[in-house]
Amino acid sequence: MQKNILRFSSVLMTTGFVALLAGCGTSLNRAPVEDRTPTKAVKSGSAPAAASAASAAAETKPLPGIENAGKPGYYTVKPGDTLIRVALENGQGWRDLVKWNALENPNVIEVGQVLRVVPPGIDAGSVSTRPVSAPKIETRPLDGKAGAAGSGATAAPSASGPANTAGSSAASAPASKSDDDDISWGWPAYGNLIAGFDEARNSKGLDINGKTGDAVLAAADGRVMYAGSGLRGYGNMIIIKHNAGYLSAYAHNQALLVKEDQVVRKGQKIAEMGSSDADQVKLHFEIRRQGKLLDPAKLLPAR
Repeated sequence: MQKNILRFSSVLMTTGFVALLAGCGTSLNRAPVEDRTPTKAVKSGSAPAAASAASAAAETKPLPGIENAGKPGYYTVKPGDTLIRVALENGQGWRDLVKWNALENPNVIEVGQVLRVVPPGIDAGSVSTRPVSAPKIETRPLDGKAGAAGSGATAAPSASGPANTAGSSAASAPASKSDDDDISWGWPAYGNLIAGFDEARNSKGLDINGKTGDAVLAAADGRVMYAGSGLRGYGNMIIIKHNAGYLSAYAHNQALLVKEDQVVRKGQKIAEMGSSDADQVKLHFEIRRQGKLLDPAKLLPAR
């Protein structure tokens, strides 16, 4: 009798444990994953066959813009891309990419999707880069201090002069400029240069040190295309578009003092220096022409 009771209890415990495992299995939330593997063939005429055919059709639906892959003026999305990064690397504003590609959700782009990165109707091989016309710019500072800082004064170094320990030879020899490149650049911060441009070592711009809260200045007249923290590795970041081809970027700020679509003047205070997404307080500064990285030290005035 006692053996039968023990055997019955063991069966109950085993059954309960299996049921518990089954219950746990149905309550797990898995990350959404798009499965594009081919579906196994199912006999025609059955309900599962119809469902399988519909699923296979969905899986083989071409990615948006795939017919433009490889054409000038189009970009194929790679793993790890975000719309902000694609816009930065192609010298455009992310809102423009949303409009040109009729994107419903700017936070969702697919690997292999092809995006237009030049304005519709524009020949990608002949994009002009006319400078921003200063007389048409109206500064809209957020407060009086920003207005004072943005009164057109050049972001000159301090009287003592910063120790240009990196890239000093490049800084003393500005690159020659064509009419299309006639932008009046100024230094974006007063601190010392602690790292120069070296694309081979993934140093995409200049690093300038300083103290938390130091002024970050617009390097030239332009319009704010992005102000936020949506690009990993850059922290609180501002991107300014200066003409059809040139962008400048200001990363690792503590506070952003301008908004998207705001027009700014050279020398205007646009942010406060910080260490967001960085190992120390510094400004990371980049200049890009049609998305291509340039050495800012060759464009900025000698210190």
